[in-house]
Parts: sequence; C-alpha cells; structure tokens
Amino acid sequence: MTAVRHSANPPMEFPCIDKLETRQRGLMAGPEPTYEKVVTGYEVYHHQKPFVCDHGGILSQLDIAYETWGQLNHEKSNAILLHTGLSASSHARSHARNKNPGWWEKFIGPGLAIDTDKYFVICTNVIGGCYGSTGPGSVDPATGQRYATTFPLLTINDMVRAQFHLLDSMGIDHLHASVGASMGGMQSVCAAALYPSRVGRLVSISACARSHPYSIALRFAQRQALMADPNFNRGFYYDGVMPHLGMKLARSIATVTYRSGPEWEQRFGRRRWAPDQPPALCPDFLIETYLDHQSERFCLQYDANSLLYVSKAMDMFDISRSVTRRLDTQRNHAIAEFERQQNN
Repeated sequence: MTAVRHSANPPMEFPCIDKLETRQRGLMAGPEPTYEKVVTGYEVYHHQKPFVCDHGGILSQLDIAYETWGQLNHEKSNAILLHTGLSASSHARSHARNKNPGWWEKFIGPGLAIDTDKYFVICTNVIGGCYGSTGPGSVDPATGQRYATTFPLLTINDMVRAQFHLLDSMGIDHLHASVGASMGGMQSVCAAALYPSRVGRLVSISACARSHPYSIALRFAQRQALMADPNFNRGFYYDGVMPHLGMKLARSIATVTYRSGPEWEQRFGRRRWAPDQPPALCPDFLIETYLDHQSERFCLQYDANSLLYVSKAMDMFDISRSVTRRLDTQRNHAIAEFERQQNN
C-alpha cells in the first residue's frame, strides 16, 4: 500500500486570481463598459459620403468627435489641429460643456504653451476609437449591428484624412500648426506629408516617421494577450462578457513602455508594498501594484477592438514616399472599384 504523501509547504495563496475571478463573475452580470460614457460635451461631425480606407475597406459614413478651444479668426488662419495618442479622447482641456481636466490641461489655455488667446485649437477622437468617433464599437448602418471585427483595417493616413474632412467642413484651408505626441506625433507628421500646402508648422513629440520593429513587437504582444482572452470571441463580445483579463494584460505590457528605466527606479525602486509580509506571486513590489492598478482601471474605459485596430495602425505607419505612394495607388484602385459597383 502506497503511503499518502503531503508537502511540507502550504499551498500558495493567490488573492490576485481570486480578485480576477470575482471581477469576471461581476462582468457576467454587468456592469456595462464605461468607455461610451467617459467623455461628454464633445461635438460630432457627420461625414455622409463613403470613406474608402487605404487597405480597401469602406465606411459608408463616419462620425468624428471633436472639441475646440479659443476663437477662429476671420481669415481662418489661426487653427491648430491637436492629435491624440492611442487611447486618448478629444477632451484635451476642460471647457464649459465638460469641466473635467483634459489630458493636456496644463498646456492649452490663455497664456499657456498653446495659447487660446491666439489660436483656435481642434482636437478629435480618431476614427477607430471609442470616444464618439466611428470605430469597431459603432453600429454598421448596413446591418444595424456593431461593426466589431468587420470594421476595416485603418492606417494613420486614414485617420488624418478623416480629420481633414472635418477641417473642410469648417472652411479651414490652412493650419497654423499640426501638433501631437506619441501616435499623435505620427498623425502630425502624416498631416504635413499628406497636406504640405495646408500645414504651416509641425510639432511631433516622442514619435517617428515609421514604426520601429521593437515597438511593433511590443504592440503585437499586447494584441496577442488580448485576443487570447476566452471572452474575446473574435471581437464579437459586445453582447456578452468583455475580454477583461486580456485587456488588463495588454495594458500592463503597454504601461511598462510608457516610462523609462530611470523613472521606474526613482518612483518605485525595489520597494515592496508590504515589506513585513512574506513575498508573494501576486503583486508584491510597488511597481507591480502600480501596473495592476493602472491596467485594472483601463479595462472598462477603452474598447478592446479599438485597442487592436488603433495599435495595428501604429505598427503599419511609414510615411516614406514609396509607401505613401503605394497606399495612394491601392486606395485609388479601391475607390474606382467602389464607384464601378455603385454605377452598375
């Protein structure tokens, strides 16, 4: 008879997994995701004509959420187009319709770096996003259902062309400046490249002219973590449980890239949140608890499909002349084919 053996060590406790399981049960009964309610007080430009994307996808119509600050002068020559990062909304600064601080609150306003006593500032939520502009979570007019992953692949160029449709509707032929950071910096460079006669000045912060393989690899890891969530359902999760765990892992990976090594050292070092307690496999170091908190907060504030589409657009960004010409040729062929089908 074989003797029953018992480990000399007690089993490890996993409060972080318990927390995730509790959250998962809560999601099955609600709450609804909050990203559709995160931003209020924006205006919407409705583009009624079909919008053909670089890779051939077509949006029969599209909405662009935007907010403005300052006054457009009589000549319409003082406009600044402010571009957002991957997950930002159009709410860059507080105003009467939304008094919550914006993501660039300290840089936009009277006498500030972007002086609203001098300039008329426009900021949009990019197409593909989830804060008022047409994206995967929007309803497809052709089906009455959300696009989900029937939404067409986008490029940064597509996002910028949509923004210039908004400018056209405002009668703005020439920008004083195109300004942005991170993905916004990509858009800013793209605006100047696609519309050189319409952009007076270019400000691109922490961006590039084409994505580096290292950045592509990190965003790929994020998307893989998200799509591995059993609730992802190939993007058709809107009537079910949101891919919370995948979004949390994706955001944790992303957050690591948003700060430098020296800053992590200065802010957190190797300090533990409870140094008097035994080490744990769940969040233990302060930097781990920070990542856990930041990623948890993000999960219901941004649409998972938007993360996939917008991050992929960043990966594909390359504003070199050869690539831009190829995309233009590709899109022109798609436009011609669409018009041919419409005329038949």
